Amino acid sequence: MAREDRVIRVVVADDQALVRAGVRMMLEAAGDMEVCGEAADGAEAVRLAERHRPDVLLMDLRMPRVDGLEATRRILAVQPSARIVVLTTFSEDANLYAALGAGALGFLVKDDPPDRMVDAVRRAAAGEPLLAPSVLRRVVERALAAERQAVPVPGMLTERETQVLTLVGMGMSNAEIAGRLHVGVTTVKSHVAALIEKLGLRNRTQAAVMAHRFGLVDTGFNPVGPRPGE
Repeated sequence: MAREDRVIRVVVADDQALVRAGVRMMLEAAGDMEVCGEAADGAEAVRLAERHRPDVLLMDLRMPRVDGLEATRRILAVQPSARIVVLTTFSEDANLYAALGAGALGFLVKDDPPDRMVDAVRRAAAGEPLLAPSVLRRVVERALAAERQAVPVPGMLTERETQVLTLVGMGMSNAEIAGRLHVGVTTVKSHVAALIEKLGLRNRTQAAVMAHRFGLVDTGFNPVGPRPGE
């Protein structure tokens, strides 16, 4: 069992009790996680998020009364740093991309292997990216569909933060960015946190979208101009 101060606290929101029980069993078997709350609908998920302030919230999209998309929006409106991972039965759910655009960190398909769910929760708690480049590409394309014109990079960003933002926009992980820029992973995390705060964003998925809006990354997910770190 991990030390108490390292236990990852999770709220699970799903309208099926059997699913909640299965998720609880998988996560708590990992030894470094505890499920501190279960919600059967979106309204309850919002209340539990406020009460427990969990490290990660697993959110089903299709629930009665208040669905997962609306619950995600409500939670992030008052807790912008909340780490929400969407639970879905299929990866092409239209609401999935709306939830990611609203600030969810990523998603899990309910029949994914248990080790994938455990890994995703750990990565979400650490602020690591959860989206494969192919999924990130679709999120960016949908987010930019209504507005293709680039906007200037804000002067508040340092040169290094702009480089990091470019690499985030290319879909790189913190470790990959660290290797490219020849710095430590902790340094990369600090830069990512700083640029997210300066830009008023919720997470790195929204940062990736902004990298495209700023014209730092093209539609092929390649940097515009010199490749950072090379």
